[in-house]
Amino acid sequence: MQLINLGRLAVLFLSLVFVNQTALAEQTKLVGFDAEYTVNRFGRSLGLAKLSLSTENENYRLNYYSKVSAFFLSDIRSETSLFSVNEDQSLQPISYAYSRSGTGRNKSLKLDFDATNTAIIINQGEPINWQGELDNQLYRLDVQLRLAAGDTELSYNIINSRGQLRNYNLEVVGTEQLDLPFGMIEGVKVVFKRETSTRETIAWFSPQLNYQLVKLQQFKDGKEQGDIQLKRFSSEALASQ
Repeated sequence: MQLINLGRLAVLFLSLVFVNQTALAEQTKLVGFDAEYTVNRFGRSLGLAKLSLSTENENYRLNYYSKVSAFFLSDIRSETSLFSVNEDQSLQPISYAYSRSGTGRNKSLKLDFDATNTAIIINQGEPINWQGELDNQLYRLDVQLRLAAGDTELSYNIINSRGQLRNYNLEVVGTEQLDLPFGMIEGVKVVFKRETSTRETIAWFSPQLNYQLVKLQQFKDGKEQGDIQLKRFSSEALASQ
């Protein structure tokens, strides 16, 4: 269903490990933010997506929520990542939770990352070897740090919302001025490179907003599946300026 595809698009965007540790260590710490996006298809808004980052004691919490509906179809998704930041600014996941409800089958996933035993526990099952993979949404924050450091080619190994290992390769292809619900803003254009998929994903990250993701488009077999555009954004960094 196209609506379900839009739900997946929202997760991909909000559902991106080889880190240049010296460059990242020079970047500022992650700061809290709240972002809201419109989810669109053929110019029509079908819902919203929200993303927020907050501190929790000495750790960080990244929350995502999206709700998309059309006629009698609906798709509601949420993701929560608890993680810490190492001295070299690399991100270390602690736990991850995903849920999906609405039209069709409901789904959920829980990941626990055991740093002591270098293991990942999926839905309280048997541990599997952890080789530095991030969860389904943490790579977005690393992209912000990497783009700020000037990197133009990025590669990530992640555990996706189905509990499967996936590799994402991204390449910066230029910058563009974007006219979004948020307003006119510059975006660094990044292409997701997939060798064995008919899907194409393009994302834009804004240097003006600490390289926050501001737009994402997805295509399949050359046809647009939908896009997501920034509507509202606030952060501790902007408030302190």
